[in-house]
Order: sequence, then structure tokens, then C-alpha cells
Amino acid sequence: MSQDRSASPLILGGAPTPRAALPQLPPLALYIHIPWCVRKCPYCDFNSHAASPTLPEEEYVDALLADLDLELHAVHGRELSSIFFGGGTPSLFSAQALGRLLQGVEQSIAFASDIEITLEANPGTFEQEKFTAYRALGINRLSIGIQSFQEQKLKALGRIHNGDEAIRAAGMARQAGFDNFNLDLMHGLPDQSLDDALGDLRQAIAMKPTHLSWYQLTLEPNTVFWNQPPVLPEDDTLWDIQEAGQALLAEHGYAQYEVSAYAQPGRAARHNLNYWSFGDFIGIGAGAHGKLSHPDGRILRTWKTRLPKDYLNPAKPFKAGEKTLGNDELPFEFLMNALRLTDGVDAALFAQRTGLDLASLAEGRRQAEQSGLLQVEPSRLAATARGQLFLNDLLQYFLI
Repeated sequence: MSQDRSASPLILGGAPTPRAALPQLPPLALYIHIPWCVRKCPYCDFNSHAASPTLPEEEYVDALLADLDLELHAVHGRELSSIFFGGGTPSLFSAQALGRLLQGVEQSIAFASDIEITLEANPGTFEQEKFTAYRALGINRLSIGIQSFQEQKLKALGRIHNGDEAIRAAGMARQAGFDNFNLDLMHGLPDQSLDDALGDLRQAIAMKPTHLSWYQLTLEPNTVFWNQPPVLPEDDTLWDIQEAGQALLAEHGYAQYEVSAYAQPGRAARHNLNYWSFGDFIGIGAGAHGKLSHPDGRILRTWKTRLPKDYLNPAKPFKAGEKTLGNDELPFEFLMNALRLTDGVDAALFAQRTGLDLASLAEGRRQAEQSGLLQVEPSRLAATARGQLFLNDLLQYFLI
């Protein structure tokens, strides 16, 4: 019988480093995946599927709660710090369905008193009455998928809304009682100029969101754009957009705290911060991923059945697979998340979240510091400004 990799020592420079039990478990979040969209966008590589005229809301909520029930043994006694409804387009679901789901979740796991509950929504699905009902359920944060305000760009991206609907969505969110919301905005779009990109960004800032996710369009495998690539801006233009956009955001009080995340003071996304600081999260729904730590030091990643029809099939399991992270994988897994944060993390968090001694990173840190990609700061693990731009190169120093 082969040895369990998770129990084996990490070997760096020939010296074995023992794996300790975790001193305390990290915060716990819940990710809920709603896999349906009105239409699949040509750039999207998420697990999303075009919706039929009638969604199986009741059946899917039943499945989600049954899926959650199978995860409860691993999180007994813990409370949820955040919940994130992702997709797909979760705002396609009625308030009644989401209310029944949230009620079932709270009956199974305690909610923190200040829990953050985020719902992804697209402007083409905004209805004032529905969103007022969402807020009454306890959903207290929205993430609105704008991508662009320009008609030509929205058509190229396959979006179902127009620029006016995007602008109205923010006003409707406020009227519904949401004082905390994110706008998702892309740059580096087909044939986009610097002026185009900054125009989108200025319009987004004028809507006064508390948070902005501003990120470059990339061509991902298994998408329409991958197989039929559009004409994207040249590298020099992309660099100009990045620099000018970051300066504009800073000027208006949006601090960059992650590679593509900018927030007003105190408004960083708690759910995403938990991901990036190697916190725990249960994942339920078609294609959802999860990561759970155990007191004995085991850290498991799980993933669920991807196709909605299979997820809803009682004869098939919800869980498609799971993997115990080996000691040789943990440095990369931890740093892949933590180094996305602009300020990095306290170096002591590495041992707290992995059970490995910080000294096990010594050689990788030395090389990364010499390359100018990692800050020379013993008490923190943080990329330099250059390291943020070349994060994949930085992470190579921590591959075992």
C-alpha cells in the first residue's frame, strides 16, 4: 500500500519538515453555484449553461440542501463568515427560491453575526421588486456584471444588456437597499483604445460602487473566443490602460488590495479575502469547488458534478472527486492565493493555515527575493510591484 502523501514530510534542500496539526481552523465560507445564464458569453470558461424558459428552481434548491447536508460532518461547530452566490447568473432565481435555500443553510450552519452574503447579478436580469426582496432575505452585497458600458463592446462580448441598463442597475441596487455592491468591469476588449477603457472606468466610478473588480480580458481554452480569437489591443496599449486605470482608481479613493480588486476603505470583499488567505469554503452546486481543513492537519479540495442534469439526477453523486493536498503541494497552493494580495499576508499565516514550518520556504524566498519578485520583509510574504505583474514566474520558486 502506498503511503498517504499528506502525511509525508516536505523535503526542501534534503531536510524533512514535519507537518503539524493546525493550531486553529481558518474562517469558513460557503460558495453556492447557480449554473444557468440567459446566454453563454463567448469569453466565459465558467461552468455556465444557457437556461431553458423554465428553471428547475425547486429541484435545484432541494439538491443544494442535500449536497450541503453531506458536507456538514466536516464542519461541525463552525460558523459561516460569508456566503457567495456565483454562476452563471444567480439573479435568474426567484427571491422565494433563494429564501428557502438560505433558510435551509442557516438551519444547518450558524451564521456569523456580521455575515457577508453576496449575490452575482447581471443588468439584464434586474427587477426592482425582486432585488428589494433579495435584500429582505439578508443578502447584503451585490456583484453586478457590467463588463463595459459601450454598445459595440457589449455586443462583441455577447452581453444581453446595454449601457443604459448597466447604469440603471446601480441605481436600482441602491433603491433596493444595497449600500455595498461591486461592479465587474473588463479592459483589453476587442479593438479597445486607451480612451475607450478609461471612459468605461470613469462611468463605473461615477456610479459610486463600494468595490470594483477591474480585470483584463483573457482568452481561455474551451471558449468561443479561444477558437475564434477577436482582435485584442497590442501589449503597449494594454500596459497604458493598466497604468492609467490604476492611477484613476487611486485618485478616486479605490485602493487596490488584490491583482484585480479595488475597494473603498473597509469594503474589501470578505468572501474573496478568505479565498486569498487560504481560508476554508464549502462548495455546493453543479461544478462547485471546496476546500476544507481538518484539525489533524489534513486539507482537502473537493469538486462537484459539473452538468446540471447529472447534479439533479438522484442516481448520481453530488461529489465528482476529492483530493488531500500533499505537503509538497501546500507551499504553492498557499502562495498562489496569498501573493495575489497587494500587501501579501503575515508570514506567520503560512504555518497557521498549512501546518508547515515557515522555514520550509527559505530557499524559495531567497531566490524570489534575489529576482526582485518577492519583497525582502521577514515578517510578511508579499510580492513586489514587479512580482504582481509576473505572478506565475514568482510562483515557480515555490514548486516542489
